Amino acid sequence: MRRTNDDRRVMLGLAVAVVILSAGGIANADFTFGPAENLGATINSPSTDAGASITADGLELYFGSDRPAGGGIWVARRLTRDDEWGEPVHLGPTVNTGGASSPAITGDGLKLYFVSNRAGGYGAHDIWVTKRASKDSPWGAPENLGSPPNTDKDLWNLGVSFDGLEVYFSSGSGSGGYGHGTNGGHDIWVTKRASKYDQWSEAEKIGPTINGPDLDWENGQALSSDGLTIIFSSSRLGGFSTMTDWNLDLWMARRETKESPWGEAVNLGPSINTQYSDMASSLSADGRMLYFWQRHYEGVRPGGQGGKDIWQAPIVALVDFTGDGKVDGADICTMADCWGTDDSACDIGPMPWGDGTVDVQDLRVLAEYIGEPVGDPTLIAHWAFDELEGMIAAESIGGNDATIIMGAPLWHPEGGAVDGALELNGATFLMIDSAPALTGGPFSVLAWVKGGAPGQGIITQQGGIDWLKADIADGTLMTELLGGRLGGHLRGETVITDGDWHRIAVTNEMLTCSLYVDGVPVAQTTQDGPPSTTGKLLIGCGKTLAPDTFFTGLIDDVRIYNRAVRP
Repeated sequence: MRRTNDDRRVMLGLAVAVVILSAGGIANADFTFGPAENLGATINSPSTDAGASITADGLELYFGSDRPAGGGIWVARRLTRDDEWGEPVHLGPTVNTGGASSPAITGDGLKLYFVSNRAGGYGAHDIWVTKRASKDSPWGAPENLGSPPNTDKDLWNLGVSFDGLEVYFSSGSGSGGYGHGTNGGHDIWVTKRASKYDQWSEAEKIGPTINGPDLDWENGQALSSDGLTIIFSSSRLGGFSTMTDWNLDLWMARRETKESPWGEAVNLGPSINTQYSDMASSLSADGRMLYFWQRHYEGVRPGGQGGKDIWQAPIVALVDFTGDGKVDGADICTMADCWGTDDSACDIGPMPWGDGTVDVQDLRVLAEYIGEPVGDPTLIAHWAFDELEGMIAAESIGGNDATIIMGAPLWHPEGGAVDGALELNGATFLMIDSAPALTGGPFSVLAWVKGGAPGQGIITQQGGIDWLKADIADGTLMTELLGGRLGGHLRGETVITDGDWHRIAVTNEMLTCSLYVDGVPVAQTTQDGPPSTTGKLLIGCGKTLAPDTFFTGLIDDVRIYNRAVRP
């Protein structure tokens, strides 16, 4: 049974109350990355700037640099997280001796681990730690961590757990211990202690799901504040980097508890990885910002300063579950339907990738977005149809505006399901020169319609396939966005040509293709992915442009996502 608007308002009120009054398996939660941003000329220089580590309050950023003004570790500060970074300050000779680099700061901001080959070590780049009494105090004389974990082999690219009880580092994968393996590979290792008063343990590799064969490089890591997520760099197969050296992508792995082994690694995808090399560095305490560094090449991510640069990329929880451009009672209802499960769409807290259970943690995160504008990187095309006049329907994401073909448009500025709408009279349709590519991964195509008749097209691909259409037999919703083992088309049993407003959708998630009408799934099947969807996109007629396929009715708010929403 569909919930009424009053039901949704009640649910929204209850949800907000729960968030205010409440205290306090691994899911592959739905999240994505916003655009990567170079930290700019204040932080980066034409020299090497790398290995950034941010404090839990987000107000200090430590990084290594070999700039002419002084090699070693630098710190940049800001007053609030919304402010720009101030000019970096060199930590001075107390810390910056013997090639100090690769800083990693603890959650309390009072211990800074780093690598150095200064005197007093074990003959190579060792791990050292400097301490301070408060954030306003100077850093004290560094102390060597001892052996273990240090040996006469080089260690580098540190990461430290939030509680300071685990230190991760990169080193060669040779079977005899640290140092370069016979095939030149590198692994990630960890040394642990039970409390801050205990000695560090013998270092060990963190497991085969993270560390690949000897030829692979695993080199650099960023840890979440709860210690259950690691983002690391790897040259393993399945990445996007095409470099002959430093061919590193960013990967992610999770574990159930701090005592559990790390799960399978997942590539973070093309929204963050490039054909060049990316090295993990640090995660903000709330898990919403990834800091990494990248070797600079001409033409990669415009804005680089040269050498190696530090970048940041926001980690975005996908909170608009229903794909309507806002967070409201409908999304609360979706979360309520998933309560207590590990449903990846709604498991968005406390970190963007969730914790394996849909519960009050996720509701707290969702409440932050209620009534706020939604910036969704997975929305790849949107035609709102809110124009007052003219022959163009603007597309707000990629500029793929739709041109009205044949006849004059009839705009309804206040008569749509969402603000305005466009009425088509059976002789008019819209054409988009280049359709967004649906390449076999997750996707959703959604629209509001009112009217129409059996056999009429709604969103189609010229000379290709019908994405959404009223079935010729009885006006029920159908799609040809099927491929692989089944072929053919998918058809629901709900009529959409009855003269009422209907929100229709086709989604693909984990090889499952679904049709929705008014938020209710009406058909579902398993498929290998859609056929080719490149070419001209048509709105308001069939793929053949036959006269009897032209739509007669209102169309509104057409959206295309590269994820599966829950309409």
